[in-house]
Amino acid sequence: METESDTQQVDEKLYSRQLYVMGHEAQKKMMVSDVLVVGLSGLGVEVAKNIILAGVKSVTLYDPSPVTYSDLGGNFYFDESVVGAPRASTCAGRLSELNQYVPVKVVDTLSPKGMSCCVVTVPMKTEELLKLNESCRTAGCAFISSQVAGVFSQVFCDFGAEFIVADKDGEAPQMSQIEAVTVSNPGVCKVLEDHGRHGLESGDTVKFSRVQGMPELSETEHVIKSTGPFTFEIGDCSGFSGAATQGYITQVKKPVKLTFKPLSEALDNPGELMLSDFAKFDRPGLLHAAFRGLAKYTDTNGPITPGDATAGAAVVSNTKGFFDGDLSEDQEKLIASMASGSTAVLSPMCAAIGGIVGQEVLKACSGKFTPINGFLYFDAAETLPDEPLPAGEVAPRESRYDSQIACFGFEAQQKILKLSYFLVGGGAIGCEMLKNWAMMGVACGKGGEVHITDMDRIEKSNLSRQFLFRNTDINSAKSTTGAKAAKVMNPSFNITPHELRVGSETEDIFGDNFYDKLDGVCTALDNVEARLYMDQRCVFYGLPMLESGTLGTKGNTQIVVPGLTENYGATRDPPEKSIPVCTLKNFPNQIQHTLQWARDYFEGDFKQAAEDVNAYLSSPNFEETLNAQQNTKTETLLKIRKTLVEERPYSFEECIVWARLKFEQLFNNDIKQLLHNFPPDQVTSAGTPFWSGTKRCPSPVTFDAEAVCEDAEMKNHFDFIVACANLRAEMYGIKGNTEPAFFMETLSNVIVPDFTPKDGVKIAANEAEAKEGEGKADSGDIDANQILADLPAPTTLAGFRLKPVEFDKDIDDHMLFVTACSNLRAINYRIPTEDTHKSRAIAGKIIPAIATTTALVTGLICLELYKLVGTPRKKLTAEAYKSGFLNLAIPFMTLSEPQPPAAQKTILKGKEWSFTAWDSLTMDVGDVTLQEFLDYWKNEYNLEISMLSFGVSMLYSSFANKAKLAERLPKKMSVICEEIKKSPLPENQLFLTFEICVDDIDSGEEVEVPYVKYRFR
Repeated sequence: METESDTQQVDEKLYSRQLYVMGHEAQKKMMVSDVLVVGLSGLGVEVAKNIILAGVKSVTLYDPSPVTYSDLGGNFYFDESVVGAPRASTCAGRLSELNQYVPVKVVDTLSPKGMSCCVVTVPMKTEELLKLNESCRTAGCAFISSQVAGVFSQVFCDFGAEFIVADKDGEAPQMSQIEAVTVSNPGVCKVLEDHGRHGLESGDTVKFSRVQGMPELSETEHVIKSTGPFTFEIGDCSGFSGAATQGYITQVKKPVKLTFKPLSEALDNPGELMLSDFAKFDRPGLLHAAFRGLAKYTDTNGPITPGDATAGAAVVSNTKGFFDGDLSEDQEKLIASMASGSTAVLSPMCAAIGGIVGQEVLKACSGKFTPINGFLYFDAAETLPDEPLPAGEVAPRESRYDSQIACFGFEAQQKILKLSYFLVGGGAIGCEMLKNWAMMGVACGKGGEVHITDMDRIEKSNLSRQFLFRNTDINSAKSTTGAKAAKVMNPSFNITPHELRVGSETEDIFGDNFYDKLDGVCTALDNVEARLYMDQRCVFYGLPMLESGTLGTKGNTQIVVPGLTENYGATRDPPEKSIPVCTLKNFPNQIQHTLQWARDYFEGDFKQAAEDVNAYLSSPNFEETLNAQQNTKTETLLKIRKTLVEERPYSFEECIVWARLKFEQLFNNDIKQLLHNFPPDQVTSAGTPFWSGTKRCPSPVTFDAEAVCEDAEMKNHFDFIVACANLRAEMYGIKGNTEPAFFMETLSNVIVPDFTPKDGVKIAANEAEAKEGEGKADSGDIDANQILADLPAPTTLAGFRLKPVEFDKDIDDHMLFVTACSNLRAINYRIPTEDTHKSRAIAGKIIPAIATTTALVTGLICLELYKLVGTPRKKLTAEAYKSGFLNLAIPFMTLSEPQPPAAQKTILKGKEWSFTAWDSLTMDVGDVTLQEFLDYWKNEYNLEISMLSFGVSMLYSSFANKAKLAERLPKKMSVICEEIKKSPLPENQLFLTFEICVDDIDSGEEVEVPYVKYRFR
């Protein structure tokens, strides 16, 4: 029976990155789900924002309460002018702008009837909350209750007595290639070790496909028993026709049924509480009791005024009645602090908990991922003063920063206003960071400033998670658009946007004098290279770095504090493995191999070929450049001759003919030649079958315009011709066509030449032979010179140029070619094919992304910013800082103390000195001569410099030419460096970095020291 979700059409351009997290089925379920959000303070607007961006069917808002100054700390659609206005109706219009597909309405009666999920985000009286939970159960509506009380928070989920989770973790099903399956009882399956462990657990279900030698196994499912990382057992295979030698296994995910307790039962019997910080084993139980104690007080007395010690004592007393055991003095202080700041609405806390709650809503709507079953408690108590601040320091001032003042005091807020930070990246994390900083008041006072830089332009696929951008902003710069939107949220925000890459090429802009004025750096980047560069800058200038990243529902945060923690670059992931050349060219066995091959082909025929022709036609020193490429010289010229002369099309019909002949060459003729060289029954010198293990024996594909592949259900034959012909036409400036009838008519007239494999064609059988072939010289200058002489002179083609087509994963025509090309090669080798959506992710190396995870990681990292700023009556140690790892799908979150920097010991001035990557030997005596530089280390440190280097150049060595040394010694250090660089030092450069090798003058022993940071201006 067809359901409403089956008929939904997903906007793949808008939800592109999110679809790689949720999948099409879950997205369609979300698109028929109505959500009720109760409470539109800071947490409510964050939840609403996240689920609207995600694309639920509709969002209904309920909150008639008036806007207060506390709300301004978290709701980014409120300002001072709306204080006193109803919260829901005040922000509904702005929320509706986030997603054109999601209507937002306001109701004045609270009812979950007809809703898929009801989420409460503000404190309610306990009796009312219990009634609402029961109403939700009766209506078949998932119920979520959440609240933020300063730096403390609570989340509760009740999805009913029976809730089905279709995919508990969202991980891609495990897939392995079969090496062998035995004819035995039980059958033993061994997977190819080259491709890693099978990743399965006993009880998992797998499906076999394309099995060679044991056809009975193909397309059957089996529950396995894991017997090792590369082996597992299945059922009885003793009666099967023979042992399996190749094939694929794919994990089959099975639905899971969950049962939830209603709130009335869970309050007294919460069960096991989720732990988010291993340094706080007792915290969840304590906060469960504390939130009940707080609710008992506020149910009768209403909200607590910040600094009200009497109310705090009452909450502590109430908590004792709910807590199993005695409260320690520290625990009582913690509860009193929670009570004092319970009305505070902090943007980072709202962002973090809004990310968690938003994902729980999506779980309720889609059945994708494992929900929180019961309660979750999270706090950032490390940010608070150790002792209560005076009432006057935390008292409300009718300011948009009243919530932060209530928690950290007026003095700390003044520090936040004066901060100067560099935000590198204006994408999803960058947008969230700007929003949080605008709410917190970062750089919103005199002397404060935020610089943001991002080279990228806004694309439609950004809009589902980069919430500062709208449809009208597409193609605008991310940095300037984000800065403008943040200033609307807080007009006092001092922010300067840049559209520059960070790196050595922009150090004239982001130089010494730029970093000298900063308090810290925040990275919102999507590549490791830029992160490592910024890490080097932070280490050099002694600046803290706020680092975070996401991958679908997974996220991480790292707080880097000078001298206290290790820097970002101290630990690195191993580099990604590359695909061997011979595997790509002749022996693919995974769809990743065929997709990379298709990408390479696209690059060669539609981009490189055009660039080579254009270079020949326009470059005056073309021959000189060509002669420098001896190994590829003739190959390049042959390609130019084919592209410019032999295969140059003059009509679109000729482009279709070319595409059809390419099909025949790539998927039929080349395979026949390969099988001619290595027949199916070929054996190696060791007597084993050549086509075994990772080498899959291919078969030619016969062209059939109507053919549909088994797995992806795509018309790869026809799609290849359409995409290939249109790309060819684009390259030559010929008008394209996609009309099927036109193609079919043209194809019917194409004459495809017969092909006979040739003897003597060399094909590399392994990686060693492939590398040997790469090193061999080209076919010679005689052939190359003759080809070059035969080409039409550039003057005869004045003005003619080809258009190189740059592959773009977000252009459908490009992906149609790559997908069809990849699938056809996969069919050659009996590899399961993939649709365009999955192929786009692999070929384009797309990073899955969703707004909920982004909100959570930025909230967590902004909590670390509070710690960096500091608060009165608080001495922060390394234990107070937290780096985080999380996965909203499971759900899982762990915060831990960051690692200290690795230390190295040396003897300096007769005393032991321990130094880390953060340390340098600073020399700030002005710009001195080389002789004065050498004397400085003798006089100050009793060290003799034996070698002194600047970058890769040696400035001084004890064994250098004496005449050259005598010439350099009286010169200023900056002058010597300019002579070496052969260019003047930039005006904004204040420092030079030197490496020195030194010996102790008294002992003559070598002394290990860090680099020298020399200030010459």
